[in-house]
Amino acid sequence: MTDDRGTFEHAESTEPRRHHGYCTDDMARVLVVSTRELEPTPDVSRLVDTSLRFLTSAQSADGRYRNRMNQHGRWEDQPSLEDCWGRSVWGLGTAAAHADTDRTQARAISQFERAAQRRSPWLRPMAFAAIGAAELLTVRPAHPEARALLIAAADSMPSDGSDAMWPWPEPTLTYANAVIPESLIAAGSLLQRPAVLRRGLDLLGWLLDHETRDGHFSVTPAGGAAPGARRPAFAQQPIEVAALADACVRAARLDGDNPAWAAGVERAVAWFHGDNDGGHVMWDPMTGGGFDGLEAHGPNRNQGAESTLALLSTLQHARSLVHAG
Repeated sequence: MTDDRGTFEHAESTEPRRHHGYCTDDMARVLVVSTRELEPTPDVSRLVDTSLRFLTSAQSADGRYRNRMNQHGRWEDQPSLEDCWGRSVWGLGTAAAHADTDRTQARAISQFERAAQRRSPWLRPMAFAAIGAAELLTVRPAHPEARALLIAAADSMPSDGSDAMWPWPEPTLTYANAVIPESLIAAGSLLQRPAVLRRGLDLLGWLLDHETRDGHFSVTPAGGAAPGARRPAFAQQPIEVAALADACVRAARLDGDNPAWAAGVERAVAWFHGDNDGGHVMWDPMTGGGFDGLEAHGPNRNQGAESTLALLSTLQHARSLVHAG
């Protein structure tokens, strides 16, 4: 799925759909997963270099990001502060904290500092960026741009809903939902704001309960879900499961006495192995690719970048918890 430019966004079964090109969202995910790898192989190290080079090309001089590159290497959109910005900041902060060479860390920090001058008006990009800032602060606690960005993200989070049955800070669940409580958990911990940390943990606990049905994850579908929406609903995306695993791992590091967090990671792994609303395995053991979505009739068996990275990220977290234990 990856050539010298980047990772192709879409696949037809296992074959990349080259004419769809590449996207910054995916390359930021590649950077997160590849730099978190504890013992990177040469192939993984090449993925780090490829993704960091792609993000460098995607970034404009003012810190915003383009998202779509065609198969010939030409950008097809204008720089923005949408998800591609937030996910890039997340990837860069993760690389700064976990990359295995000083050179890679320095390149990531330099690009992070340019991006961190900006603020997105949208909730999820700021949440993604907050997680990147938190990652950088774990290795450079006094980093001024990372700290300022994390404060801005925490201060911009909307308040919880007034309905005790629906405390979510939005009228509907949409996509990558767990990134919101994860960003609050990260900000509350690193900024020493106990109320923010508690809010993030409580919101994640509610989301885990809401996304669980009959003991397995039944996650929000691609079209979103309002209070009282019929369950189960399909077009379930692996990114939702991976986001839950990300948030649970962060929560477990700070609130390890609560078994719900490790259980959430286990439930995420189980979703890929078939403990889901359809009883279908959601990855291909022959290729290591993740299937693109769970439909009412079974898996969408295309193995695109987002879905494969969601699988790899979730399995990576499960392995890290085993090592930590």
